[in-house]
Amino acid sequence: MALNLEKQLLFYGSYHHDPGTNTTPLIPLPSWLTVSNLPPNLGTIAAIFYAIVYILMEPVAGGMLAPLILGATAYSNHLTSTYGSSVNQWALGIHITSWLAQFVGHGLFEGRAPALIDNLSQAFLFAPFFVWMEILFYFGYRPELKARLDKRVGQEVSKYRESKKQSNGMAVNGKANGNAVVKDK
Repeated sequence: MALNLEKQLLFYGSYHHDPGTNTTPLIPLPSWLTVSNLPPNLGTIAAIFYAIVYILMEPVAGGMLAPLILGATAYSNHLTSTYGSSVNQWALGIHITSWLAQFVGHGLFEGRAPALIDNLSQAFLFAPFFVWMEILFYFGYRPELKARLDKRVGQEVSKYRESKKQSNGMAVNGKANGNAVVKDK
């Protein structure tokens, strides 16, 4: 596929030269997906910020996630305008329950506190993108990156466990994992 605009428009235009097929894309989106559900409130501004950061960090994966973020934000705004503040109360309850599950899960399965203890801002900004990347890795996205990360994560976990052994199980979370430094080859 060439990035030649004229060539791409010529190809697409040859399939859409009849006025009937030219108007099909003008069918409106469902009302909850329109821009009216993306008012300039804190949620919309945060969603746009997250989408931009993710696109800058990894253009393809961020570009795939951005519409999901903005769509979820539009739907949240729609629910809030339709049902009022009770939606926010439900969201807050689900959010708190999810955070508690994070702490319990990390304690049971990882044997250490969640990453937010070491770097709160990174946990809030990067954790959703980390989950998205794990989903993409599962489906075969960028296997070379996944292999490099698996190797380095294994090294960091080994360092943490060794540090924990040397200090009789009392390793400080941030000191033990050392905030991994990625070195370019």
